[in-house]
Amino acid sequence: MSTAAHTPAHPVHAPPATAVFTGIGVAAPGGLGTGTWWESVLRGESGIGPVTRFDASPYPVRIAGQVPGFVDEEHVSSRLLPQTDRVTRLSLAAAQEALDHAGVDLSSMPPYAAGVVTANSAGGFEFGQRELEALWSKGPQHVSAYQSFAWFYAVNSGQISIRHGLRGASGVVVSEQAGGLDAVAHARRQIRKGARLVVTGGLDSALCPWGWAAHLAGGGMSTCEDPARAYRPFAEDACGHVVGEGGALLVMEDAASAADRGARVYGSLAGHSATFDADPHSPGLADAAALALADAGLVAADVDLVLADGAGGRAADRAEAAALTALFGPYGVPVTAPKSMAGRLAAGGAALDLAAALLALRDQVIPPTTGTERPAADCPVDLVIGRPRTGVPLRTVLVLARGRGGFNSAAVVRAP
Repeated sequence: MSTAAHTPAHPVHAPPATAVFTGIGVAAPGGLGTGTWWESVLRGESGIGPVTRFDASPYPVRIAGQVPGFVDEEHVSSRLLPQTDRVTRLSLAAAQEALDHAGVDLSSMPPYAAGVVTANSAGGFEFGQRELEALWSKGPQHVSAYQSFAWFYAVNSGQISIRHGLRGASGVVVSEQAGGLDAVAHARRQIRKGARLVVTGGLDSALCPWGWAAHLAGGGMSTCEDPARAYRPFAEDACGHVVGEGGALLVMEDAASAADRGARVYGSLAGHSATFDADPHSPGLADAAALALADAGLVAADVDLVLADGAGGRAADRAEAAALTALFGPYGVPVTAPKSMAGRLAAGGAALDLAAALLALRDQVIPPTTGTERPAADCPVDLVIGRPRTGVPLRTVLVLARGRGGFNSAAVVRAP
């Protein structure tokens, strides 16, 4: 008998499932809804303006990026209104739009085939402020029982799951501005483990006096009162960032499942990596970008566009420019930061950049950076300024994000 017959066969490992994006939902400064927001971005219209969510006159900063035209009662039932913070209501609206755009019949899926993974950084800040006011002015008996969960980071994932019956593996990621990318990476892990669909991305909203005090204490906010010039990424006279609210949620699917149902595909998550370091001058961001490209099986020369973190502070901008120069060389690839029109949205920021990347691939157009007239000499990046750039074939986009405390995240998205 041949000994070969007794030799165990080597297992054949199938390649990991490809995760693709089939739906986009946006609630962001500049527009409620993906189409409205994207059109305003391409027109270079800023969603930054005077704070209207509360009286900001006593504070040194009085402008923010706010979601326009959001009427809570149009998106949340009367039963849910007393249970939810604004960020949860925004999240429910974005999730509904993303699922509607994906055109998926969730009822046709197996019971645990779909889940939700979101990012959030502040929780229900405004809800919590109201309950603290009730506690100190009226007493503990006036604190709502809903405070037990309405403030929590995971409540957005939970409420989306309940509304749409998404009973598969779910969760929440807390890594500030990097959270939107980290959540999507976690969603891809679930797809590779067998999930067919995950709603993912991130939103944040803390535009209330308690949240504003936290933003101010964190530092780095621009005190410029001109909304058009307050947030100027990579500029010589950059003076800090503007806070905003909102973000984006995306429908991620297994590519084979999406193809089987004839879904429209915006692009795939080809690669991701995250690093952590507390020193903004360390190579952590550059390493995250390089590792994300390696995860995608690509090299720097394959990248057609970078959606930058664009912190709007001189030291942070120089560090990001150095990371980009190390990868691509000076002025080596088009770079843009459309968040200059929205502000930094914490967990919603990178998710909104992912939405911009997917729409840029669809429309073959690079959205502009506003506010910045030209990049500083020590930021040698090919910044797309003022108006959209066309005529550049786009197939691969690198999205970068940095969260407070040392979070770095990078994602590579590819055209279908």
